[in-house]
Amino acid sequence: MFKALVMTKDADSGKASAAIEELDEDQLPDGEVTVAVDYSTVNYKDGLCLSAKGGGLVRNYPHVPGIDFAGTVEASSDDRYKPGDKVVLTGWRVGEAHWGGYSQKARVKADWLVPLPDGITARQAMAVGTAGFTAMLAVMALEDHGLKPGNGPVLVTGAAGGVGSVATAILAHLGYEVAAVTGRPETADYLKSLGATQIVPRADLNETVKRPLESETWAGCVDAVGGDMLARVLGQMKYGASVAAVGLAGGAALPATVIPFLLRGVNLLGIDSVMQPFENRQRAWQRIASDLPMDKLDAMVHPATLSDLPQLGADILAGQVKGRVVVDVNG
Repeated sequence: MFKALVMTKDADSGKASAAIEELDEDQLPDGEVTVAVDYSTVNYKDGLCLSAKGGGLVRNYPHVPGIDFAGTVEASSDDRYKPGDKVVLTGWRVGEAHWGGYSQKARVKADWLVPLPDGITARQAMAVGTAGFTAMLAVMALEDHGLKPGNGPVLVTGAAGGVGSVATAILAHLGYEVAAVTGRPETADYLKSLGATQIVPRADLNETVKRPLESETWAGCVDAVGGDMLARVLGQMKYGASVAAVGLAGGAALPATVIPFLLRGVNLLGIDSVMQPFENRQRAWQRIASDLPMDKLDAMVHPATLSDLPQLGADILAGQVKGRVVVDVNG
């Protein structure tokens, strides 16, 4: 028997709620690898899955959320993994369509796992989680499209959130000048501690585009906001610069023009972390091991347990979570 946070739906109201339950291994879904989970985390998608309506992501109940986890292989029918191996999982709709990491045990397909790189603990892997993994994919995409230190400041929107925090720390460590956008002035010192050299108030960029092109300001951008802010930022990019779009906290609409693409050769790069192929996942985790300062990562972490998750899910949807939450599922 083991503990898990289980979502159940009330037949009358149609609303879901969460409670910690004791489960048996026989209740786990099918998969080649059974993992003893050590840690999980809280991402925006987790907040949606924990909500009363499942955020449109959860279709079947009872359900165990948690889109990320790290732990130790207990049993495997796949030759790639053996008992005792340390592994990490992000994406593949685990925690949405498949039972996830808010549990002391998980069973998943071997294809979904990545060996935990040397030098990263399971706790640190979940301080990274989908948010940090996405941030690394964004930085890699910007570099693949020509971004180099010395090109000019790199903008990070939603900088105090999970993706933004890790992106800020990675970019600063790599020698970039980082301009961090936040709507919470009280996070300025936190962002500077991660390496941001400039704090940009959200209000400065949160207006609908007035002109299709403004002064060339940013050499690159990791954008977690979308909406009006992304449209505004596109008109401020330097010639040939790229924006890596990773989120839509400010909305899914894009009230922009094609002028930045046509007259400045700006690139808009879509970053998906869910269905990334194994080789890219390995590359990103190796880069995380080498390019994310672990002292900066540790400074972002807020510890939690399974019982804290319902409130944390509501908090992250309300924009009230700073940095990264690490959930000790055995705590």
